[in-house]
Amino acid sequence: MEARIVYFDDPEKDYADEVFAVARRRAEELNIKTIIIASTKGNTAVKAVDALKGSRVIVVAHAFGFDDIGSQPFSKTNRKKVASKGGITLTATHVFASIGRAMRNKFNMYGTEEVIANTLRLFGHGMKVICEITMMAADSGLVGTDEDVIAIAGRHAGANTAVVLRPVNTPRF
Repeated sequence: MEARIVYFDDPEKDYADEVFAVARRRAEELNIKTIIIASTKGNTAVKAVDALKGSRVIVVAHAFGFDDIGSQPFSKTNRKKVASKGGITLTATHVFASIGRAMRNKFNMYGTEEVIANTLRLFGHGMKVICEITMMAADSGLVGTDEDVIAIAGRHAGANTAVVLRPVNTPRF
């Protein structure tokens, strides 16, 4: 198999429109039905459900309390917009940033999941997030482990990374 790879110049920049176009084209080429996207506040999610019409779009939001106790940055308005356009929003515990991060913060020790997260970040922050959100979607039962998906993520706001991969449940990482 031969495939085209697109690289962007600035890893901090939002290339969402370009990433969505590439992901849509690749999904059509490979007959991939599901696209998983990370979104913190929901702005990129709303753009995604419009840009990826025809695909099953699963949006993975931050867990409640991820940044501040009880907080949820994904706005209710954006959650409603995503749902009204057929998207699914998943809010769940982050695979690479849950109990392990609590232990690091309290006892200054790193757990296996944070070592894995930091290793994946060597390939770019988006790659780490892509692996994480795909496992979160599989663990929640929203995607199976028997077909490929496309996962999209970025850094801070927007998107700059898309990968075709096969989901796995966290215990089989």
